Amino acid sequence: MNFLMKPSVLWSFFLGLDVLIFDRLHKYFQVDMAGWTGGEVIEVAPFFDYTLVWNTGISYGLMGGMTPEMLLLIMGLAMVALAWWWVKEDSLLTRIGIALAIGGALSNAIDRVVYGAVADFFSLSFFPYVFNIADMAITTGVIALIIDVLRPRPEPESKS
Repeated sequence: MNFLMKPSVLWSFFLGLDVLIFDRLHKYFQVDMAGWTGGEVIEVAPFFDYTLVWNTGISYGLMGGMTPEMLLLIMGLAMVALAWWWVKEDSLLTRIGIALAIGGALSNAIDRVVYGAVADFFSLSFFPYVFNIADMAITTGVIALIIDVLRPRPEPESKS
C-alpha cells in the first residue's frame, strides 16, 4: 500500500494539521484581530481565567533564558526527529501522538517568529502555568506516546 494512503498516515497528518490551524486561528483572532497585547484577563470561572501571557521559553516556560535562535534550532531539530519517527512508525496511536506534538510545536515556533514569544491564554488556578491549544496538543501527544509504549504488545510468532 502506498505510504500516503495508509489510514494511520492520513488520520494523524490531518489531526496534526488541524491542531496547527486551530491554534493559529485562535492566536490570530486574539492578538491580531482583538488587539490583545498581554495582561488582559477574563474570569471564566473561579478556577479558570482567559488571559494573554507571553512565554519566552519552550513548553511551560522551560529554557526561557535561551536566545530565540537557539530555541528555534532546538525545536527544529526535535520536529525533524519526530517527523522521521512518524514516517518510520506503523502504529496509529504513535503517529497520532507524534502528529499532535509536531502540530503544536510548529504553531508555537511560528509564534516565536511572528511575535517573538509564544502566546498563552488558559490559566487554571490549580496549575502553575498558562498554556494554549498547541501546548494541550503537545501534552496529549506525549500521553498518547507513553500509552503506546506501555501497552502490551502481542508476542511475535516464532517460526519453528
